[in-house]
Parts: sequence; structure tokens; C-alpha cells
Amino acid sequence: MKAVVLREVGSADNLQVQEVEKPIAADNEILIKVSAISINPAEYKMCSRNDFFQQNYGEQKDVILGWDVSGTIAEMGKDVTGFAVGDEVFGMVNYPSKSGGYAEYVAVSPQAIVRKPAGITHAEVAGASLAALTAYQDLVHHAKVKKGDRVLIHAASGGVGHFAVQIAKNLGAYVIGTSSGANKEMVLSLGADEHIDYKTTAFDEVLSNIDVVLDTLGGEITGR
Repeated sequence: MKAVVLREVGSADNLQVQEVEKPIAADNEILIKVSAISINPAEYKMCSRNDFFQQNYGEQKDVILGWDVSGTIAEMGKDVTGFAVGDEVFGMVNYPSKSGGYAEYVAVSPQAIVRKPAGITHAEVAGASLAALTAYQDLVHHAKVKKGDRVLIHAASGGVGHFAVQIAKNLGAYVIGTSSGANKEMVLSLGADEHIDYKTTAFDEVLSNIDVVLDTLGGEITGR
């Protein structure tokens, strides 16, 4: 099969399309024929930062990156239940240190995937898992957002942020999103109750009584 292989840490130029051995699903795994993938900032860090790469892959060579995938079940291990060959599925596979999504086939745990809804394409749903799970885990598992909370979401038009706005609103929160003015209407259309243009307004000078802040930016934003 064809796969995009990271030969060594450095730049995107070190990613090369190669013929590699097709993975074999273990007894407790599913083999997915990949239809679409997405590329996340974490994969850029894996590709370009040696410290980040070694933390997850050690001294491995010729690594196939990629966690967000959507595709069709091609084979199932004998111990797998709840799915069938031919099911269209998506998920975040083998995170964080095995990956393998940049390929025609990837072997995954059935716990990492769900069925793809009929009303969305493989290309659309492939971009959901890592970003949406980040937002969900932050707001639900860690912050435990509840009805009536005032939630500030930085970079509300970004990958994690635009999911976070919708999730926080669904939890019953009053949602305030920051972005550039160009994305104001998008942020409000996702359910935000209030928008702040970070280019023209200092959020820490106009906001108070915030229960939860979701900050994906870091640096001086965290300090403020």
C-alpha cells in the first residue's frame, strides 16, 4: 500500500510517499481502508520538533503519522464485535505514539472509532476527532461546565475553538468567544452569546465573573 512516511524530523520535505507493507489487524483490531484524513498542529510538532517526536516515538525511523481518519472497515479481528466489514467509520486512531493514518490502510482499536453519520462526508468528518475531543474533554471532563456558567473561549473560530463554542452552548453555558472581527459572524452563528475582537478589545479589561476559560493560545494570553 502507499503511505506518507516521515523519514526524519525536520521539515515537511521529509515526508515522502512510499510503498509499505499493509498492516494486519490483530484479533482485537479493525483494519480501515482510509478515505480521508486531517492534519493537526500536533502532527506538525511531531514532524518538526525533535523533542516532541522523541517523547512519543523515541528513536523510531520512517514513522507514519496521522490520527484523524475516516474510511470503511476492510477487515475485522476475530475478537471484535459491534461492527461489520463495510461499515463507514471515523475516529482518532492510535493516539499519541502509534498513529498511522497517512496511509491507504490503518489498523485500529474498535474503541477508537464510531460509525460515520450518513449526512456527512468522509472529508468533513475526518477533521472532527482530535479537535472536537480536545474541546469536549476540556469542557466536560475537566472544567465540568454546567448550565449558567460563563465560559470564555479564546480563538473561537479555530479548530478546537469552533467545536468548543458549540459544546459549551449545548451544555447551557453563556459563551463568549474571541477571534478577529472577520470571523465574528461565524462565531456567533455557532452559538456564542457574545464576541470579542481581540485586535480591537482587551478581553481582560471588559470581562468579569468568568467561570471557565478555554485557552488554546498560551503565552501572554494565559498571563492575562
